[in-house]
This record gives sequence, C-alpha cells and structure tokens, in this order.
Amino acid sequence: MSTAISPTAYNYKVVRQFAIMTVVWGILGMGLGVFIASQLVWPELNFGLPWTSFGRLRPLHTNLVIFAFGGCALFATSYYVVQRTCQTRLISDSLAAFTFWGWQAVIVGAIVTLPLGYTTTKEYAELEWPLAILLAIVWVTYGLVFFGTITKRKTKHIYVGNWFYGAFIVVTAMLHIVNHASLPVSFFKSYSAYAGATDAMIQWWYGHNAVGFFLTTGFLGMMYYFVPKQAERPIYSYRLSIVHFWALITLYIWAGPHHLHYTALPDWAQSLGMAMSIILLAPSWGGMINGMMTLSGAWHKLRTDPILRFLVVSLAFYGMSTFEGPMMAIKTVNSLSHYTDWTIGHVHAGALGWVAMISIGAIYHMIPKLFGRAQMHSTGLINTHFWLATIGTVLYIASMWVNGITQGLMWRAINDDGTLTYSFVEALQASHPGFIVRALGGAFFASGMLFMAYNVFRTVRASNPAEAKAAEQIAVVGAH
Repeated sequence: MSTAISPTAYNYKVVRQFAIMTVVWGILGMGLGVFIASQLVWPELNFGLPWTSFGRLRPLHTNLVIFAFGGCALFATSYYVVQRTCQTRLISDSLAAFTFWGWQAVIVGAIVTLPLGYTTTKEYAELEWPLAILLAIVWVTYGLVFFGTITKRKTKHIYVGNWFYGAFIVVTAMLHIVNHASLPVSFFKSYSAYAGATDAMIQWWYGHNAVGFFLTTGFLGMMYYFVPKQAERPIYSYRLSIVHFWALITLYIWAGPHHLHYTALPDWAQSLGMAMSIILLAPSWGGMINGMMTLSGAWHKLRTDPILRFLVVSLAFYGMSTFEGPMMAIKTVNSLSHYTDWTIGHVHAGALGWVAMISIGAIYHMIPKLFGRAQMHSTGLINTHFWLATIGTVLYIASMWVNGITQGLMWRAINDDGTLTYSFVEALQASHPGFIVRALGGAFFASGMLFMAYNVFRTVRASNPAEAKAAEQIAVVGAH
C-alpha cells in the first residue's frame, strides 16, 4: 500500500544541502582527527605554533565530527524522515534555510576561534558565548520547524523515529542553554555561572547527555527509519521501540556523574551515576536487538547490499559500546580505565562504529532519492568504503584498548617501598605503538570518506535539476 501525495509535497532542498555538507564536514573533521593522532606519534607535526598544537586542534576535531558531521547528518535525516512519515512539507522553508546557514556559520565560527585559543575549556561545549548564543537560536528554530511540521501532519500516528528526533532536539536545547550559562567579560571570554564541583557536575551532566541525546537518541531516530526501509521489512517490535524510547530518555539523563569518579563530587552522586549507567544497558540493548531482529528473513541481503551492511554493523557497534560504557562506569573498572586511552577507544567505538556508520548508511540511502536517481553511482565504491570503515574502526578501538589497559596497569604499579614502579614518560613510551596503529585506523576510516565523496559527486552530477526537482514533487510515501 502506498499513497501518492500532492506535487511539491516535500522540501528536499534543505535535506540535499545538509546531506552534502555531512560528507564535506566528515572529510574535514576525520582528516583533522588523523592529523592530531599523527601528532601523538610525531610531535614535530605540532610545528611549534600555538594554533596548530594538539591542545588547540583537538577540540576543533571533536566539534567538527560531532556538531558539523553528526549535526548535519541529524538535520538532513530528521527533515527527510519527518516529511515522509508525516506526509507533509516542512512548515517553513525560510526557517529551514535559516537552520542550514546558521548551523554552517556556527561551524565556521568554531574553525576560526578554537585554533586561536578562544574557549570555555568545557568539553564538547568549548564555543564562547557569542557562538553559543547563535547555536541556541539556530537550535530553537530547528525545534520550531520539526515540531511545527509534526503538528500539521497528514497522518494520525507519529512514527517512533520522530519521538527519538523530538527528544534529542528538546533535551539538547536544555543541556546547551543550562551548561552555557556564563558571565561574559569580553567578546571572546566568559566565566561559567557555576563554581567548583557544581560546575563539573553540570558540565558532565551536559557532556554525557550530549553523547546520550545528540549522539545516541538522535541517531536511534535515524535507525528506526532507515534500517526497516533499507531491509524492506517492518521494525521487529513496535511495542519494544516505545519501551526503548521511554526507558532510554528516563535513565540516560542520570548517567553523567560516572565521568567524575574519584573526584570532589560527593560519593552518593558518583554512586547514583554508576547505578543508572548499569541500568541503562537494558534499554540500549533493547534498541539494538530491535534493529537487528528487523532483518529476520532479510539477512541474505547483507551479501549484496553494502548500505544495509553499514546500518547493521553500526547496530553491532552500538550494542558493543553500550555494554562497554556501563562496564566502565563501575567504580572498580573505572579505577583502571579512567584518564587512559581505553576511554578514547570507547568513545570512538560509538563515534566511528555507531554514529558515523549509521550516518553514512543513511546518506547513501537518501542521496539517490534526493536527486532523482535509481541508485548510487557505484555499489563497488560503497563496498570499498564499508571495509575501510570497518577495518579502520577495529584498528582504532583495539589499539586504544591495549594502550588503555597498559597505561592503567603501569600507573597503579608500585614497588615494595610504596614508590611508583613506572614514570609517566615510561607509560607514554609503552603507548607509542598503539598511537601508530590508532593513526593508521583513523587514516583507513577517513580515506573511506573520500570514496564516499567521489561516489556522491558522480551520483549528483548524473542527475539534472529537473530530475532532482521531480524527486521533490512526485513523492510517494510507503505505509509505515
């Protein structure tokens, strides 16, 4: 059953813009990641300049991959999914266009200010107050476009993917506004409105929920649409998806204190964060199982469909990293893993394996539909990209696991007289081979994005404006 709807039904222009910029920012953000990973192997790549040092470029890397690459993927897919599942055009083309240009302006602002050292020093919230205000304005506008479109939907039902996108939009706004409360002292400098341990707690309430809502809930919205679509199967259990949604958003918000074990944070708050993190395993795996089981009767498609392979392998990494996270939140495990490269490995299991792979699969699914083509220019290139991404991710996280456990064990080793067995420099020397493998893994992953860019370029170039316009006008929405 499918329903033809009126011409010019969807605004695909803004979706195309965000989809293309997802690829562009992916290359820049991941390329910069490879560069700073190489700086840890060859420190001379800092070039002795303040604005090319690891300390300045690392926050730029995280902002580019999270907010530029990940953010553009979320904007593109949410605008695409909300129109198709609600069978209606975005409520305002001009506001949607503002979110695109405003978001790019925030990213360009980060590219200019972070290497110059203008930073709040808060992880994932480094942008100083003028950019933080612009980001908030763009984000509130995004919420107006998204929820406004849902209010004028032609369907009675609100598809579960939109519940996840909606929660991600609302909570991200709350996190950003509360954590960025500050006292400006100049155009490029402000001080947090909070003090001491309170500031740390609010920062990691923000920081972990930036992971929980920006990098998990939003991308689960993506999963609940694109996995069933690409597999051509209904979601395994719609009831489980609703349970997954409410359990996830209820529990995730409490997990932040696990970043502050063995610090000045009160012990009860640390324990609460640990307990909530462990309980969080249940809804996380519920969602992963729901996605995986959607392939019941369609597993054979993985042999020939590399787009589906991206989506399914992303779910495997989601399951793995959402087991690893709660485990690392346990205080006894955390005493070994905290401040080591194991944490970096865990973050990238989620970032590369889950966030990037589900985004890449979704973009590959959308591009032909957005530009009026039957399929991507080359399935072989998608296949190549898949293997580069998978091998790169495995090399990255395995090297960081080995490094992290090595570092943790060396740091806690003591002699009979109570002195430390190893100096910090000795632990650093032991980490050097892992740094090389990590840089290699990152290079594999980033090179895959170049294949993607070429494939997207050829697909877009093969369409003409009339075909792209036709894709927008002759919209047929399958029953969900």
